Amino acid sequence: MKKIVMLCCTFLLMGKAIAQEVPLVSNIAARNNITLNGKWSYIVDPLENGYYDYRLMPFKNNGFFENKKWNTTDLTEYNFATSATMDIPSDWNSKDERLFFYEGTVWFQKDFNYKKDTKTKGILHFGAVNYDAKVYVNGKLAGTHVGGYTPFNFDVTNLLVDGNNFVVVKVDNKRHKDNVPTVNMDWWNYGGITRDVTLAQVPNTYVEDYLVQLDKKEKGKISGWIKLNDETANQSVSVSIPELKIKKSVTTDAKGMAYFEIKSNPVLWTPEKPKLYEVTISKADENIVDQIGFRTIETKGKEILLNGKKVFLRGISIHEEAPFRSGRGWSEDDAITLLNWAKELGCNYVRLAHYPHNENMVRQAEKMGIMIWSEVPVYWTISWTNPDTYANAERQLHDMIYRDKNRCGIVIWSIANETPHSDERDIFLSKLAKYARTQDNTRLISMAMEVTKSPNNVNTLHDNMNEFVDIVSFNQYLGWYRGTNESCKDMQWVIPYNKPVIISEFGGEALQGLHGDKKERWNEEYQEELYIQNTQMFNRIEGLAGVSPWILVDFRSPRRQLPNIQDFFNRKGLISDQGIKKKAFYVMKNWYAQKEKEYK
Repeated sequence: MKKIVMLCCTFLLMGKAIAQEVPLVSNIAARNNITLNGKWSYIVDPLENGYYDYRLMPFKNNGFFENKKWNTTDLTEYNFATSATMDIPSDWNSKDERLFFYEGTVWFQKDFNYKKDTKTKGILHFGAVNYDAKVYVNGKLAGTHVGGYTPFNFDVTNLLVDGNNFVVVKVDNKRHKDNVPTVNMDWWNYGGITRDVTLAQVPNTYVEDYLVQLDKKEKGKISGWIKLNDETANQSVSVSIPELKIKKSVTTDAKGMAYFEIKSNPVLWTPEKPKLYEVTISKADENIVDQIGFRTIETKGKEILLNGKKVFLRGISIHEEAPFRSGRGWSEDDAITLLNWAKELGCNYVRLAHYPHNENMVRQAEKMGIMIWSEVPVYWTISWTNPDTYANAERQLHDMIYRDKNRCGIVIWSIANETPHSDERDIFLSKLAKYARTQDNTRLISMAMEVTKSPNNVNTLHDNMNEFVDIVSFNQYLGWYRGTNESCKDMQWVIPYNKPVIISEFGGEALQGLHGDKKERWNEEYQEELYIQNTQMFNRIEGLAGVSPWILVDFRSPRRQLPNIQDFFNRKGLISDQGIKKKAFYVMKNWYAQKEKEYK
């Protein structure tokens, strides 16, 4: 298993406490948790004075991580106790108007109480921090993490004390060429602790991870495994699904793994009937409850088959942007609002772009009967030949799959978006695709490709990555970045692969409430006509198995600067940032209603 968190595991100069590296604890919400959400003190530190001395050497002590109590006799130039506070989870760009464009370092601090127990461990879990996080508990380094959209956790048992404790997090969201994503992107680089923070109390030997799913090779069988954090043999663990009258006990091997196979014919999960079963994973001193559905997803020629039945993916792309208030979305309410709009549009599928979204989005979509495309932020021009960049991308892919492997709603893992063709890129992405299959061979692999421009009103899709994906997906912007809406009427498509095709993006911008001639850009009538002409063109594409227009809701982007129209919003949404539907919304809704009838 790839390392998912980089930690300091040696004795620290600042003390003898040790923080241990631990793999992600699955289904953290089902554990015995102390929430650390709420008010955190914060200090903006553009020069990183809290981390480096005046010679740019990292502090061994005296850094902000020590959370010293200010007084008039010491030369201490910070004070969390009197600093401003911010609600966590959130992002600083939308919470503090002074930080709207800020990219750099912000320190966060929170006090909490903890009761130590020799029978339990303390696991400090972050749903996500964007982008580079250094975490300290009681002044000692617990660990570091790079990547803004995946969870991470540390065993901080030896750093905790009985009673009052504090945690400090140094967050840096500066963009760098070799990062994933890189410096060039078309969404807001929201900085901060953007998802839930929890301190889980788990038994010293606990269930670290588990998998429960339909057996891929044999019908009428549920199979999976349970993994303990210790490599301890002969431990009794069990899986139970009361509604299916299943109670199966198994024993761990020398690696702390226990495997099971159970004859059963559960009701299969579908968008029309998204059946989920209560599943309990147990050991002597621990019970973990989950909601799990069962389904199959595969391709046959140019068809996508859900539970063996041909399905058309009626989709929409979504950014993790909070409805109405802007800023990073993270809550269950945010997820329900966005997904209800998708359901109103007629969707049975969402493309969660361009990074793994928060777990609320995934779980709520599954409950609502919405299939999911989940993606890592290998976006545009990545440093293809840098081994550290590849390791970063692979780690994010690992963490995405690790977190969501039990979510039946996810049917597609996406490894990239709109990447320029090159031999180096093909090597990078083919390795990612192969790696994804080693982690999960039960879902489909895809990526958002680009169309090769051809003369004589013919678009040809040619991408060497076609042999590594299950679904050929591509973004096309006829009527916006290429041609006019009229160009759609006689456009022909050549897709030389015997695989299903998804148009992963199309669309154009419109300011909600701006009306005019349908041949003039930026108004609702132009966007409406673009959708009319594009959807009529889609009816002529052989093997088309799904569409996910760009995008559900207008979202913040520093690239979009047109005054009085964009104002730092990408206006391609079918719904405005204030939740008002544009005319194109109803074009897509009607087209999806027709598609739903065709596939009944």
